[in-house]
Amino acid sequence: MSNYRDYAAALGRLLLVALFLISGAGKAAAPAATKAYMASAGMPLIDLFYIGAIAMELGVGLLFLLGYQTRLAALALAFYSVLTAVIFHHDFADPAQWLSFLKDIAIVGGFLQVFAFGGGVYSLDSRLPMRAL
Repeated sequence: MSNYRDYAAALGRLLLVALFLISGAGKAAAPAATKAYMASAGMPLIDLFYIGAIAMELGVGLLFLLGYQTRLAALALAFYSVLTAVIFHHDFADPAQWLSFLKDIAIVGGFLQVFAFGGGVYSLDSRLPMRAL
């Protein structure tokens, strides 16, 4: 049974972070559109937050996928997901916004599970001699 859990943990990491990797690549490919969307949400310091979003989604997302410092990456992505939910999906009178907010919070739940239990056997954390968070 533990073998199934090991595969499920690796597949779970992939499925959980796929959204962030695809979104980060989209942001990198279309900076003007991304910055315009951020500006429409009233965000300040658009260039700084644009770079931060790409770093989180691609950089931390890749660390999470590979299972390197998985717990720390999961915690960072959980925090990032809460921020995006609050900044971009706060109009609860709009059913689509409410659903997007709930989706983001559900993703936070997934990241907190990985934070609690780690990346699993098929992660760099389990193969490297240094101790992960």
